Amino acid sequence: MGRAPVSAAAPALLRSPPFPLGDAAISGAGQAPADRALDAECLFAEIRAAQVGGAFWGPPVPGSEALSTVLRPARSAEVAALCDEDDGAGLWLLPGDEPVWAKCLAGRQTAPSRVDPWSVLGRARRVVAHGDDEWVALACIAGLDVRVLSPGRYGQPGDSTEALTARALAALVAVAYRSPFTGAAIGIGEAIDILATWRTALAANRTIAVASGMAWWKRAEMRRFLWHPEQRLRFFRNPRLALAKARTAGGAVAIWPSRVSPHLIARARDEGVPLVRVEDGFVRSVGLGVDLVPPSSVVVDARGMHFDPSGPSDLESILAQAAFPPRLLARAARLRQAIVAAGISKYAAGADAAYPERSAPARLRVLVPGQVEDDLSVQAGGHGLASNLELVRRVRLAEPDAEIWFRPHPDVDAGHRKGAVPDAAILGYADRVVRGGGMAPLLDAVDAVHVLTSLAGFEALLRGRPVTCHGTPFYAGWGLTRDLAPVPARRGRALTLDALVAGVLIRYPRYLDPVSGLPCPPEVLVERMARAQAINRLRWIGPLRRMQGRVLATLRGAA
Repeated sequence: MGRAPVSAAAPALLRSPPFPLGDAAISGAGQAPADRALDAECLFAEIRAAQVGGAFWGPPVPGSEALSTVLRPARSAEVAALCDEDDGAGLWLLPGDEPVWAKCLAGRQTAPSRVDPWSVLGRARRVVAHGDDEWVALACIAGLDVRVLSPGRYGQPGDSTEALTARALAALVAVAYRSPFTGAAIGIGEAIDILATWRTALAANRTIAVASGMAWWKRAEMRRFLWHPEQRLRFFRNPRLALAKARTAGGAVAIWPSRVSPHLIARARDEGVPLVRVEDGFVRSVGLGVDLVPPSSVVVDARGMHFDPSGPSDLESILAQAAFPPRLLARAARLRQAIVAAGISKYAAGADAAYPERSAPARLRVLVPGQVEDDLSVQAGGHGLASNLELVRRVRLAEPDAEIWFRPHPDVDAGHRKGAVPDAAILGYADRVVRGGGMAPLLDAVDAVHVLTSLAGFEALLRGRPVTCHGTPFYAGWGLTRDLAPVPARRGRALTLDALVAGVLIRYPRYLDPVSGLPCPPEVLVERMARAQAINRLRWIGPLRRMQGRVLATLRGAA
């Protein structure tokens, strides 16, 4: 199929939202690689699935009813001639608000021309537009019939479907695509993946009116994670004001669950104000949140929270219902291998430690990660078990012949959180208390892991270690763990490890590139962390927090 030339001045069909920080451009001037011989049908299917192309971040056209024809006149003088194209189930997308439009189109469905094209194309059968209008190409990509009103870069009057397809394909492949994170050249498939990541986040952010319960040192990052071009996120200390503002705006309140009261949650429910819960992600940053290191990954959940098995969450919905096509599973496998090879864990903190050699004959070496005893995940998924000492006792009963290692939670050891147990008490059931070093090398040194709800269990699965769950963490109940606690019936689906990784690390969280400040795929953050390119903009306050922790621990010991 021949390819029609496309003007170099035409804006790229695949382009980035107008992020306020960083150079987010994903396409631009330059010589496209010569080997861009792509199959139009497959490429168009990828774009349709991702719903990217054009100004996809624009406001959606409300409604779900089918549309016969979408009409995009350029001038009011064209309206009379085009009225025969509208059978009453059409939509007019108008370039202005001149009074003549209202007079000519009284009783017909209209909307501004600058809208999310995919909120319309998925409902329509036909598009009528000028040849220079990118909607001609987008409609062709969407598989719709197209009528071209005037000659232009995307079509000529009377063009066949084959000719329009050739022009749309030419517009896509004649562009040089670049990584907005490194500036390096990338393929069109990778560009589509990046734009799809952005679309998903922006669609969720559109519903958020205000935020409450966000610590001051996280707010700059939260603005990036929750950014949308149509609004500037406002933070409220007073939850009543936050609810009032959200109710007036008709939007949701983004909250940090551990920093808001049950009263706020109940009041929001009574007032019909949606809550969107934001929490640290699973590949966090270069340090500990307790040391005021802003997160480079968060989860944003409109249904519930991933650590609470009492109700559904967006993550549980993804794991229970989403399709995991081969391309996504292959990507998940590569991501898992990169995380393991780089020795990355949630906190990515601590140098490697020397672990003792195995005794002969070798005993099964079992790791028990300690937790913060009043942590929300423990309260929600522990089924009444919160004590680190009781957890170790239960592990000894389950593994009477094993060599058991207990690792205190670093926030507890730092003196900031509840859950400290004297080593002597732990050693009544365990063989060793392990401190120092990162979690990743520790997981490499053991044979199995027992957890309450700790994320260390998920990290152990990444490394092929068998995991026993005494509580109900988000990764329990999918056929990959030994589950000793009740698991919701909603989790009846058996997943492969790479399907779990795809849902937990690719589909669910948000990531922020610590170098460019742009939302990014997980692979970018993992590579930054592996190359020690992650940045802590509040590193000055970490030593002060650690000193505070030591003072608090001393005061507790003296009490």
